[in-house]
Amino acid sequence: MVVATGTASGKSLAYLAPVLSALADGAQAPNGRGATALYLAPTKALAADQRRAVRELAGPLGNAIRPAVYDGDTPVEEREWVRQYANYVLTNPDMLHRGILPAHPRWSSFLRALRYVVIDECHTYRGVFGSHVAQVLRRLRRLCARYGADPVFLLASATASDPAAAASRLTGVPVLEVADDASPRGEVVFALWEPPLTELRGEKGAPVRRTATAETADLLTDLVVQGVRTVAFVRSRRGAELISVIAQERLAEVDRSLPRRVAAYRGGYLPEERRALERALHSGELLGLAATTALELGVDVSGLDAVLITGYPGTRASLWQQAGRAGRSGQGALAVLIARDDPLDTYLVHHPEALFRQPVEATVLDPDNPYVLAPHLCAAAAELPLTEPDLALFGPAAAELIPQLEATKLLRRRATAWHWTRRERASDLTDIRGGGGRPVQIVEAATGRLLGTVDESAAHTAVHEGAVHLHQGRTYLVKQLDLEDSVALVEESNPPFSTTARDTTSISVLETETEIPWGPARLCFGSVEVTNQVVSYLRRKLITGEVLGEAKLDLPPRTLRTRAVWWTVTEDQLDEARINPEILGGALHAAEHASIGLLPLFATCDRWDIGGVSVPLHPDTLLPTVFVYDGHPGGAGFAERAFHTARAWLTATRDAIAACECEAGCPSCIQSPKCGNGNDPLHKRGAIRLLTRLLSEAPPA
Repeated sequence: MVVATGTASGKSLAYLAPVLSALADGAQAPNGRGATALYLAPTKALAADQRRAVRELAGPLGNAIRPAVYDGDTPVEEREWVRQYANYVLTNPDMLHRGILPAHPRWSSFLRALRYVVIDECHTYRGVFGSHVAQVLRRLRRLCARYGADPVFLLASATASDPAAAASRLTGVPVLEVADDASPRGEVVFALWEPPLTELRGEKGAPVRRTATAETADLLTDLVVQGVRTVAFVRSRRGAELISVIAQERLAEVDRSLPRRVAAYRGGYLPEERRALERALHSGELLGLAATTALELGVDVSGLDAVLITGYPGTRASLWQQAGRAGRSGQGALAVLIARDDPLDTYLVHHPEALFRQPVEATVLDPDNPYVLAPHLCAAAAELPLTEPDLALFGPAAAELIPQLEATKLLRRRATAWHWTRRERASDLTDIRGGGGRPVQIVEAATGRLLGTVDESAAHTAVHEGAVHLHQGRTYLVKQLDLEDSVALVEESNPPFSTTARDTTSISVLETETEIPWGPARLCFGSVEVTNQVVSYLRRKLITGEVLGEAKLDLPPRTLRTRAVWWTVTEDQLDEARINPEILGGALHAAEHASIGLLPLFATCDRWDIGGVSVPLHPDTLLPTVFVYDGHPGGAGFAERAFHTARAWLTATRDAIAACECEAGCPSCIQSPKCGNGNDPLHKRGAIRLLTRLLSEAPPA
């Protein structure tokens, strides 16, 4: 069953009532653990918060309910007690994948008695991460069956489109849906805030708006001065750090006691740092917090008065989840969406009906992605030898992958089952968060102190030589990135700028799986290979975003096999749209940028999850072509969603470009913050004419 209702609507109580009742009854068994339950949260913070809530709720039951967190922060000396005696284990999919399932013989008594599996905030399991979690849950079901258990799955989600279908795809079992929300709630005043234009000019002379980061820092400062308990949600780790630093500096000018009441909260902190911040937030010691999505996901921060959302968070579900963090005790609250200077945010602040009158997106995931499925088949074989009947559990693609895994000598068939052949742990073959590779450790060169980590896949853009790195309000410059040893050496500094990596990208078509005619044009979906290389980085002023300079980098290229949607246009269509060769590249490039910016309105993705390439004459299609691809090996389902919603998606793209008041293009319509070509060439009016012509012959949705 999935309960999909708004924030503070009682979802936790809905699943805790049957779970705690079963555990209390099981406590009467001779071993004191006749029933067990497993709780999965997408973040450590949420699991720790839920343990506190369960202890308070089950306090009158004495020792009948024994909740315990089991994650990477759990001390080694406590882990055996959790395995042997806890009857309500709170963990995350990562620990289930790496710590519990591979060690299932040590968890046999717990798994044998497993009655319920609670999956909280299940709408967050989307894209590659969701696809991995879907396979982890299939491995869990297989081991439970081995020990004679058949647990009931209880899922909780923010309001979502067709939550039953998404939950069933995640778990692999039929799911009933409860979506009627009759919970009382206080009034929420929701403001859409567009930062003002500055006198500065950006790339190609485009007008520049004040950054959403600077606006959020100002608003956070004003609210804290007035004693308003506020969380500012920020999309990036660096953004969270920067907002807290700016707010602290400005608060010091008002009252020297106020800066210590504002902090940043993000992934990559050490466990003791995270726990201290969570305690300070609960106690009211902190008045303001700049946080990444770790605090979006159900952590009880009741008592908050306001929420600032720095840029559209990628999905309507996340938007309402973040806004719902304020007013959780029933009081009125304020939520403010501060628009970034990009096409989607600008479109939304000028089309509020897209937020308040449109249904929440469907959750997109693809468990059959071979890059996802293959390592989980290996992990399953290492846990228990795989048999023919097991393959149906993992989906139709499993049988096709087995011969490939045999050919690469990862699996070997003996008698009636396939066995894992290596000495290393099969669960280490993949990072279910989609990062891949070893995390890069960020080390202070002068002291050797570990500051945190960054995914290997993000290292080229986040901790390249010369990059600015923020940690706990302090600024560091990266002096060296050693990719072989996965270490970035940094030293403390105070530069008056931030850094943004620039890259170049090429793409080739491997297979066209589906093709639809749009008149003489073609809309296609299939497999592609993308070659990407980070070649330089920009230095920008902190507050204004003004470009100060560009520095070259020498980093190796990386290749990615993934899925893409692409469309072509013919010479006749270009003539009819008055697109001559001089402006063709700019028109395609502008349409590519804007379509990437608008896709999160139709698929549960972020623009940083997807990429694009536009080519006036592509060697594989022999026509002008625009590609939009998933930024994850094997794909994440986003490009496929774009293919199926192409008419509405490209219509919104054209409308967003046309509605922008700028003359020749700006970050609010066709300029991209991650363009490897410096947003050159771009042709705004050509893109509008091109998309209008393309859409005129598009088939009905």
